[in-house]
Amino acid sequence: MKVLDSIKVLEIGGLGPGPFCAMHLADLGADVISIVREEKHAAPTGNLLNRGKRSVFADLKTPEGKALVLALVQGADVLIEGMRPGVMERLGLGPAECMAVNPRLVYGRMTGWGQSGPLSPRAGHDNNYAALSGALWGCSPADARPVSSFAMVGDIGGGALYLMTGLLAGVINARQTGRGTVVDAAIVDGAAHMLNLALSARQKGVVTDTRGTSIHDSAPFYETYVCADGAHITIGSIEPQFYTLLLHTLGLADDADFATPQWDKAAWPRRRARLQAIFITQPRSHWQQVFEGTDVCFGAVLSPLEASQHPHMQSRGVYGEQGGVLQAAPAPRFDGTAYATNAMCAAGAHTEAVLAAVQAGDARGGWR
Repeated sequence: MKVLDSIKVLEIGGLGPGPFCAMHLADLGADVISIVREEKHAAPTGNLLNRGKRSVFADLKTPEGKALVLALVQGADVLIEGMRPGVMERLGLGPAECMAVNPRLVYGRMTGWGQSGPLSPRAGHDNNYAALSGALWGCSPADARPVSSFAMVGDIGGGALYLMTGLLAGVINARQTGRGTVVDAAIVDGAAHMLNLALSARQKGVVTDTRGTSIHDSAPFYETYVCADGAHITIGSIEPQFYTLLLHTLGLADDADFATPQWDKAAWPRRRARLQAIFITQPRSHWQQVFEGTDVCFGAVLSPLEASQHPHMQSRGVYGEQGGVLQAAPAPRFDGTAYATNAMCAAGAHTEAVLAAVQAGDARGGWR
């Protein structure tokens, strides 16, 4: 049994964080039906974000499409939509209409700017949301332009995962009270909330309001270094015992450049230059051999493909391929067991089966 196998999720198909959230729920066992619009040139193969879902074609602008959604809503625990504010209401499928047929429904709204505020009706993408929330500000060395996180700190970190938190909290509340709720998951809200750890460090002076003076963009012991082969490594020796181990491992324990305390910021530029000069002398594989078995707090910078081939990641089965598509396995794990990765499906693959169940008045209403 998967932990979410009692939850039924209706996804109004969209782009990015909404489908990711629905995939994550399906990974953990939820029954997810995704309503998508049929497109003439849609790929016949599966989309990675469709794994574990059933996909149904429907045009929400038609009476038939609207009726299908409302029929499925009756048996759903959760609805996920990622339209601009007001669109679902214009379609007659807003919270009022859906919760009228299912008062226990948790209605999840995934947007970048939120349901209110001056920017709420405007378009945007991950980098825009991360930028305005403050999350993009520190994503580079001080003398370089901030670059969006490859893992999408906005769409996924501040968006999909916060939406999932809100949905699951709403389901718990609905099962206790019989009342559903509307979850306004704005990426700018979540991305800002993710900064609270950094804002806590700001109170201690570890993070400042000036680029190039904080631990994440100036400390030589918390840095990314280039190696002889052009690859990169990361050092995160923040705690004194780890910093001491770093110096001993590199033969720098008695070096004059490292004689003053670790947090002597005046010495940081000189120390960084020394470490840069050391790490550039050997390829990444050498430093992996030196540090991976220690508590220095070290990590080689790997591409997703390289990460899939690392012994640690392989031992945990973190990555795999399905139909030639590299993908990460479901997370987290429960009782020490990894869930199997669900199969992907093509858009609209379950249209006939779901429609037939709904039209036949099946007691499950199209749900598992």
